[in-house]
Formats: sequence, structure tokens, C-alpha cells
Amino acid sequence: MMNPEQLTEKIIPIAEEAGRFLHEQRKSFRPEDVIEKGKYDYVSHIDKDTEIMLIKRLSALLPEAGFITEEGQASYNNEEYCWIIDPLDGTTNYIHDFAPYCVSIALRKGNSILIGVVYEVCRNECFYAWKDGGAYLNDKLIRTSPTTETEKSLIGIGLPYNSGKYRSLADDIIPRFYGASAGIRVSGSAAANLCYVAAGRYDFWFEAYIQPWDFAAGALIVSEAGGMISGFDNHPDVMQSHHIVASSNEILHKKVLDILSGYIHDIM
Repeated sequence: MMNPEQLTEKIIPIAEEAGRFLHEQRKSFRPEDVIEKGKYDYVSHIDKDTEIMLIKRLSALLPEAGFITEEGQASYNNEEYCWIIDPLDGTTNYIHDFAPYCVSIALRKGNSILIGVVYEVCRNECFYAWKDGGAYLNDKLIRTSPTTETEKSLIGIGLPYNSGKYRSLADDIIPRFYGASAGIRVSGSAAANLCYVAAGRYDFWFEAYIQPWDFAAGALIVSEAGGMISGFDNHPDVMQSHHIVASSNEILHKKVLDILSGYIHDIM
């Protein structure tokens, strides 16, 4: 395999190509194109077509790698390397022509994420990182914010489709931060939210009931930008978790975890 920086440079145009495809397809998108996978969980032929495109391009770069994908168009059979991709993170936003929505690509070796690339289509922003190489937005190095107080933080919260299991947490946690922070935002794209933490737009973000293709690329980008990421239980191996919190620094992360750790039993 070529070195991670060189490989990242080849992944970026693939993510951008997929993003351009999404943008063009949105112009002729129709409500009848939507399929409901589960309650409030949607997919369309565009998600699947984009995923097939990504699998083809990424397979050419690294033929020996397996795949973990949202739409299940390829498989992982314990290969040493594994692509983790979401062809359209923010499908509900896309359906409603609402920003943001992203293409998310990560490359994992064992339990370690080597590369993360997230292309946010609506703002034409490409976030990327490779392990120990820093984090970038459109070729400029990015860093997380210096904010250490929850009261001064702009917070991102993900509200998952599984409202039945998540409602008790949401009913309690949102009022806890509302009026005790700089503001709360719900954008609808986990990949974008993680990149916004990395770029200093959010000070912290969290979501439960989340899958690896939603956060794998963004997790590396946050870490390489100087931020912290873990499960609500502070477990550092986020690939084994389904509840994720990302913060701009260690001090803020501890304060957020002190709050979120009390809700672990609600999301298990």
C-alpha cells in the first residue's frame, strides 16, 4: 500500500466525484425515489448508485481491502484493510434539499483508522486527515476550538431515528444544555458534525445509536485536529461503540462525559 498521505490525495477526488454526482442527481430528485428502510430511516437509488461508484473507485486503489458500507453493496471478510463508507450521510436532509449532506470514506487497518475523508456537498468543503498527519479543510490545516466551558460552547446534538429508545435521554439532556450554553444545533449529518468540531465550529457534539460508517472518517479528523473522541463511557475505541461524543479538547471532553456518563443505562 502507498503511504497514507499519497493515498489520501487519491481518495479526495473520488469523494468529490461522488459529491458532484449527488449534487447533479438532486436536481431531478423525486419523492417517489425514496424507500423507507425503517421508521424515519430513508434510502434511495441515489444512495446505492453512489455507493457502487465509490466501491468501484476505491477497489481500484486498494484491491485487497474489504468494505463496510451503509447500503451493503460490498462485504468485509476479515481483510487486513477495510474501507468504511457512507455514500450519503444526511439522507433526510438530501430528500428535503436541506444542508448538510456528505460523502464519508475511511480506511481502517485492524482497529486503527488510517485515513478519513468527508466531502460536504452543499458547501463544497473537503475535510480529510491521515494518521499522524494533521487535519485539513480544502488544503488548509484546521484545529479545534480552545473553548473549555460548556456554558460558552456551541453544541451539536444528533437525534437518531430510534426515537423510542432515545427519547428519555433527549427529553432530559436537551433541557440541561438549553440556556446553559452558547446554543444547540441539530444538523442531521454525523459526518459533517464531526468535521465541524474539528474545524472549531462546534465545541462538542454527541449522538447515540450511530454506526461506524457515520463516524469513522470524522473520528480521525477530530483526533488529528487536536480534539477528543470517545464513547459516552469514555472508551477510546469508538469503533466498538454506538454512542459517540467529540469535543474540542481534553478539559471540555471530561466535563461533557461527566454529564453524559449518567445516561449510559438509557442507551444500552
